[in-house]
Amino acid sequence: MKPSFLGTKDWQEYPISELVPYIDWNPFFATWQLRGKYPNRGYPKIFNDQDVGVEAKKLFDDAQAMLNEIVAEKSLTAKAVIAFYPAHSVGDDIEIFEDEEKTKKLATFFGLRQQSDNDAKVTYAYGDFIAPKESGVKDYLGFFALSAGFGVPELEHKYKQDDDDYKVIMAKALADRLAEAFAEKMHEEVRRTHWGYSTNENLSLEDKLKVKYEGIRPAPGYPSQPDHTEKTTMWNLLEIEKKTGIQLTESLAMWPAAAVSGLYFANKESKYFAVGKIDRDQVDSYASRKKISVTDAERILRPILGYE
Repeated sequence: MKPSFLGTKDWQEYPISELVPYIDWNPFFATWQLRGKYPNRGYPKIFNDQDVGVEAKKLFDDAQAMLNEIVAEKSLTAKAVIAFYPAHSVGDDIEIFEDEEKTKKLATFFGLRQQSDNDAKVTYAYGDFIAPKESGVKDYLGFFALSAGFGVPELEHKYKQDDDDYKVIMAKALADRLAEAFAEKMHEEVRRTHWGYSTNENLSLEDKLKVKYEGIRPAPGYPSQPDHTEKTTMWNLLEIEKKTGIQLTESLAMWPAAAVSGLYFANKESKYFAVGKIDRDQVDSYASRKKISVTDAERILRPILGYE
């Protein structure tokens, strides 16, 4: 299905108040090493835990108070850019084009396929979720980068002046949760409106966090594509730093730290997977396709090399 627009769309100040209902509180409690039993992702369950319940409730109340201040004072700013482009797959890779006539190729995103010795019945690569070039089928790939971390350094400075380390940690933790909530909220908008391939979706937050929706949003550097350098292709394609101010550090981490980026796949059969360990033949192929040396490919992919 064709998205509602092609190219990029950005937000310079997305309302933080709209992100709060999308927060997954479980990682927040884990940040503070409060690991009570809270099944079904229902954070109130932890309040009744005999070991950590009282502490968890106080922490949650403090978080709510800080969130109210953040919303009222607009001390954090959420920014985002999303994009959709015509695309087709060539083997494990995905080629991106400026228009549907595919007269100008803009970029190639390189894929890595699971090795057959990983006990999986089917081995996946990114390219499997986009229509092959030879099919002639019109298909698209989406992208996003967003952050709720603009303003965190100022909050840190404010609380450090008060010697309040508790609030420094709290501000960072809430910014991280808001960024993840922003990713959840934006993906919902993509599915229902911007791409519109799931207009009638009506899922609870619990179901969204369990990925019961159609499509996925994997990120370069994570199990489906462990090569962090693929981020640079996305940053250049979308002009992410120019449009949002979200930067890539020398180590390819994102700044502000409370940021999320990735690709949008709409294919109903798309799913998250882990590439796992790979052998030399795949490294050779990857290096050749990406036009880098085998040495560079081994350096980039070192954590998943299946050989010495």
